[in-house]
Amino acid sequence: MQEWKPIATAPRDRDLHLGVIEDGEVYALAFPCRRKGLLWVNATTGKLVDVDPTHWRDWAE
Repeated sequence: MQEWKPIATAPRDRDLHLGVIEDGEVYALAFPCRRKGLLWVNATTGKLVDVDPTHWRDWAE
């Protein structure tokens, strides 16, 4: 598996695997996301994802 990178370095041109920290727990989203400006969308459905990710890595199918 790839190493996680800081969210500030996330690219806009490809599907990403996002990680979030909630209540002190680290979670990885189970679907690919894409950056749209300051927002994140589900890369499969195009729907807005209401998260504040802290890290990312390339999505690997």
